[in-house]
Amino acid sequence: MKAKLAVIGCGGIGSYHLGHFLQFTDIIDMVGFCDLIPERAEAFVAKAGQGKAFTDYKEMLDEVKPDMVFICIPPYCHGEVEDEVIKRKIHFFVEKPLALNMDLPKQILAKAKAAGLVTASGFQCRYSNLVEPNIEFIKNNDVVFVSCERMGGIPGVEWWKDKSLSGGQAVEQTIHQFDIIRYVFGEPETVFSMNATGLIKNPPEGYDTDDLSVTCVKFKSGALGTISTGCYVEKGEAYDSKVVFSSATSRAELKILGTLKIYGAQPEKAADGDSFVIKGDGGVAQSSDKALVYKQEGDAGVLCDRTFIEAVIQGKPEMVRSPYEDAMRSLAFTLACNKSMETGMPVNIDDMLK
Repeated sequence: MKAKLAVIGCGGIGSYHLGHFLQFTDIIDMVGFCDLIPERAEAFVAKAGQGKAFTDYKEMLDEVKPDMVFICIPPYCHGEVEDEVIKRKIHFFVEKPLALNMDLPKQILAKAKAAGLVTASGFQCRYSNLVEPNIEFIKNNDVVFVSCERMGGIPGVEWWKDKSLSGGQAVEQTIHQFDIIRYVFGEPETVFSMNATGLIKNPPEGYDTDDLSVTCVKFKSGALGTISTGCYVEKGEAYDSKVVFSSATSRAELKILGTLKIYGAQPEKAADGDSFVIKGDGGVAQSSDKALVYKQEGDAGVLCDRTFIEAVIQGKPEMVRSPYEDAMRSLAFTLACNKSMETGMPVNIDDMLK
């Protein structure tokens, strides 16, 4: 028997997941789609070729009785939805960020644990084939400095430009970079952040968030780092966004879900000339700038979604790489930056989790 899956929130990120679900019809039936805009939910039904459209998620949960729910709602909407899902003992996958404060996810986590639910959050970058060679590089090199930049423009969704609704770029978008740094490198201890506004010419009406922020990070390992993010960019040539892990003799440059370049490595030389291979993990030829280059293979989001679904079916929550409890730590990392911007003081991450 297939597992029954439902979706709450049929906007852009919901469409992203739906594209994956259409590949999983061997293990799931899509039984319900809910959105406040009925046409959106109906469009999901048409694309899925199954299920029923709803505008009331409680009605949907009670009628179709799903085994699992994907919660794809804006950051400011969390709380009641999770409570109602947990009350019905339905396993859930929730898109990042989990919330805009730390009190709410602490309450949700306690309830989910008490109900014995399998949970996951939308950090698909953890499922990239670039993760393993990145971890291996860090394991074999004494990384003392991490540099991260993500620069882009202003997303088109109406709520994003209001920091009180989105959390700002660090919380809503660059949390992917904060999360992957935690996952491959280690836990942060303290952050100190500064922000700038007034850099964007002719911002959209209602725009009220940071144009740019820069964060200094001290990691528990003793390493230092900087994480910079901005939404002032109008053209791709304006910035080359990436994460760099630096040791005294080598570095790894990660473009999330793109490429991983390793400089200073000594890979095994292949028999066919100047190219290099790393056994079993997709390493490709040495580039002209003397880097060993790994390329993203496939859609990491497909593996992310399927892993959660299979974890529910098999009753194995340990399969999930980003359960709700761990996603809370990435949220705390970003919200600590916001708190530092507000107070002008360094913020300890563990204090955010107490």
